[in-house]
Amino acid sequence: MSINYILQSFQHFGVHLGLERIKTLLNQLNNPHENIPIVHVGGTNGKGSVCAYLSSILTEAGYQVGRYTSPHLIDWTERICLNNQPIPEAELETILIKIKNSLDITQESPTQFEIITAAAFFYFAQKNADIAIIEVGLGGRLDATNVCDRPLVTVITSLSREHWQRLGPTIKDIAGEKAGIFKSECPVIMGQVPAEVKPIFESKIKNLNCPHIWVEPANSIDGNQVVYKNIKYSLPLLGKIQLNNSTLAIETIKILQEKGWDITDEHIKQGIKNTQWFGRIQWIKWKNSSILIDGAHNPAAAKMLRHYVDTLDKSVIWIMGMLSTKEHDKVFKELLREDDSLYLVSVPDHSTANPDYLAKLADKLCPNLIQIKTKETIFSALEEAVKNKDYDQIIVIAGSLYLIGHFLGNIQANTLQSQNN
Repeated sequence: MSINYILQSFQHFGVHLGLERIKTLLNQLNNPHENIPIVHVGGTNGKGSVCAYLSSILTEAGYQVGRYTSPHLIDWTERICLNNQPIPEAELETILIKIKNSLDITQESPTQFEIITAAAFFYFAQKNADIAIIEVGLGGRLDATNVCDRPLVTVITSLSREHWQRLGPTIKDIAGEKAGIFKSECPVIMGQVPAEVKPIFESKIKNLNCPHIWVEPANSIDGNQVVYKNIKYSLPLLGKIQLNNSTLAIETIKILQEKGWDITDEHIKQGIKNTQWFGRIQWIKWKNSSILIDGAHNPAAAKMLRHYVDTLDKSVIWIMGMLSTKEHDKVFKELLREDDSLYLVSVPDHSTANPDYLAKLADKLCPNLIQIKTKETIFSALEEAVKNKDYDQIIVIAGSLYLIGHFLGNIQANTLQSQNN
């Protein structure tokens, strides 16, 4: 029984926010989440990067560190890591079978996300993890990860309008849901949020008597060297947003230091330097061409990507696919500029926006693009883009983390196949 087969059997239950099912499920597994100290990371963008920094720093300090993030790019094992290493497939499969066999068929079935969340907690407890870095899946208050009553630290990375269909139509509604992960008297580390929602977070922090810090970004020194509160370090991840994400991680570590965790400034520097986080403003080689990839699946993330692209002073050949649920017009407005080119493709195996519809929308919003084309696949678009690219152009794949995952998964499969031939 494969991992995909087991998890697909729960896929039809979809996204169904609420904590009752996950609590019941974890109780049937003897509540593994209660045996692990947790850092809970929420927000709109930057969650994965902050989790990656924290995991890398704590691993450098010699701790057994669990990390749970979503979505995955290539396969499910990426979501559940111990000391930055994905769970072995055989172990995940064994845990999933145990979880499936533990279910009470007289009760409401858990969702796919709840099953994989329970698997993460079970694995970390089984491996006696010293700490687990847990990323919120969707929202916060009713997200399946929000079962920990006493996190060591809670982090909010950023806030913008996303998943409004489920979290509420306004950014204030969304802020209220994100603040739902705060717990009484537990420290809160806050990133940059819009001024209009800051009072919502401040009110929740005050009501729960949470020690808290509003974090400022690091200062650039030279190249990828930055400084924050007398700690000088190298940033391995690209984009201005990492000036914020890295300091969120540092302030979280400082809270742990105050609680007695043995983490030095050298651990922080080396941990950040060693951090890897795939699919976010990342350069890769494809058929001897340098390709920039980034999920950029919401307007705020698209704005960050565009800011980085602008520093390169080149026009862009975009290859994009988006899910049907995203704010296509706002993403286009952030990314597209005069003299750019655009190829539009479907996102395989997901609820994709129609490329023809996206082409018409892009033409309406940005009529001065050099060209807009739809292609059958991301690879046919890439072939043409690479063939026609000038020296003063770059190729960027964006619009969906699932599209990035499909691309990377195919590259990986082709690499393995060529090695075996």
